[in-house]
Amino acid sequence: MSAIKDTWSKPPFISNPLVRYGFYAAVAIYFVVTLATLPIDWARVSDGMTRAQRIFSGAFPPSFERSGLLIDGFLESLKIAILATVGGIAISVPLAFMAASNISIRPIYLLGRGIIIVARSFHPVIVAIIFVKAVGFGPFAGALTLVVYSVGFVAKLLAERIEEIDFGQVEAMRSAGAGFIATLAYAVMPQIMPRLVGLGIYQLDSNLRASAVVGIVGAGGIGATLANAFGRYDYDFALAITMVIVGVILVSEAVSGFIRKRIA
Repeated sequence: MSAIKDTWSKPPFISNPLVRYGFYAAVAIYFVVTLATLPIDWARVSDGMTRAQRIFSGAFPPSFERSGLLIDGFLESLKIAILATVGGIAISVPLAFMAASNISIRPIYLLGRGIIIVARSFHPVIVAIIFVKAVGFGPFAGALTLVVYSVGFVAKLLAERIEEIDFGQVEAMRSAGAGFIATLAYAVMPQIMPRLVGLGIYQLDSNLRASAVVGIVGAGGIGATLANAFGRYDYDFALAITMVIVGVILVSEAVSGFIRKRIA
């Protein structure tokens, strides 16, 4: 008696073959039409290849002669990242409690969610331009930018973690007559603390990367040093700065990954 083996295959994205292949064809046509209608100046692209060759030829070998300027820029980025991470977490914790539907009343919840949505709506470069215009060039604008960036990320994920807590501990504290602040401190915070520590470490690493980007628009840090190097056509020094940025990010990624594994 032969055994009958049932084989399972993953169902297609769209079950109707006509609709499925029609969808694929529509996507392909849209891609071709979009590429064909893009205002690409091929003569400028050709000239750009020549300019790129001149830049890369001038960048090798990298120059570390002005290492003092490079170190100062990197230390400034590190200060910006640490300050922004601490400030962002300090704002994110109460904001996360506001934005947790199982903790806050409806008006407070909507206010907290609204603030998080606004913080997440803009790219850090756009926020950096606004703060540069508001407080001037320098690291203070970069720190304010990354505080907003940190709040948009940390507060959102922390609020979602609060909504996933074991609510039995909260009810036990309330039944014992504990007040709202005591309930948050002894029933909620212990459950979310590992996530908060992990988010803080990750955000410090992310802020260190972002500080190099916002510095290009005048918000201080190593990005400002890089922008100045390109402005002076010091491509060899610019390559040295880029190599340092990549190296620092690799090291910080390895360290933060190790710490996250230890606290998991």
